[in-house]
Amino acid sequence: MTLLVRDEEDILAANFECHLSQGVDFFIVTDNLSVDGSRDIIEHYVRAGVAVCLDETCDDYSQALWVTRMARMAAAEYGADWVINSDADEFWFGSTEEGIKVDLAAVGDQASCVSVSRSNYPPVDEKGVGFFAERMRIREHRSYNAFGEPLQPKICHRGFTEIEVNQGNHSARRGKVPLQSVRAALRILHYPARSYRQLENKIVKGGSAYARNTELPAEVGGTWRYLYSRWQAGELRAFYQQMILSTDAMEHGLLSGELLYDDTLLTVLRPSMGDSEVIRGNV
Repeated sequence: MTLLVRDEEDILAANFECHLSQGVDFFIVTDNLSVDGSRDIIEHYVRAGVAVCLDETCDDYSQALWVTRMARMAAAEYGADWVINSDADEFWFGSTEEGIKVDLAAVGDQASCVSVSRSNYPPVDEKGVGFFAERMRIREHRSYNAFGEPLQPKICHRGFTEIEVNQGNHSARRGKVPLQSVRAALRILHYPARSYRQLENKIVKGGSAYARNTELPAEVGGTWRYLYSRWQAGELRAFYQQMILSTDAMEHGLLSGELLYDDTLLTVLRPSMGDSEVIRGNV
């Protein structure tokens, strides 16, 4: 698994622990200018022998370049059969308790890329008090982005030394030829907004980084650019507050089927949590 990380201390250890339980063998992590406790968490897993960390000090969010570097490294230096390019707020699950590998092993030999849908967990409060997986147990049946468009799936691919991963990890190319993806019985649980402070930090740093990137077309990173403009206009907090799942909205959504109770992540994490302050994001 490749991870591009910037200030993810509240969720990062949970990501490592979840994916280790699901069958991920090794992590290649790029730390892009984190100033919170993220680096300490990464180094914990480096010392445990399950991760390597790269430093990226550029501040223009050249995600495609950085993830491509990690994905090629996974194939060339670590012999990866499959590479999952993930964000820290994305949790990949197999269709059974046996984890991810069973589903990937079932993918036909002719297929080199798998498309996996994502489901969002809406925020339940503004301050984000307490461990996110304990607070956020209601997810959307179908998720949409800030423009009301269906949330794009993510892909994972077989290990290729000449892979090119596109911005956003939604598609990839090999020798300039786009990889055709197939569906697999995997799913991604997505926790993009866990508190207003976390979302604001992400949008301010990511949005300004996109603004500095003169290589990417203006339509790339549209959601982040849009939310950054909302922040510049003083409207991001109101946007976040509209996302908060009220008791009435939760009850209505559960009855209609638009929302689902799903504590899969918390159930998987419980055996490794104990009193761990790192997993709970208290570093």
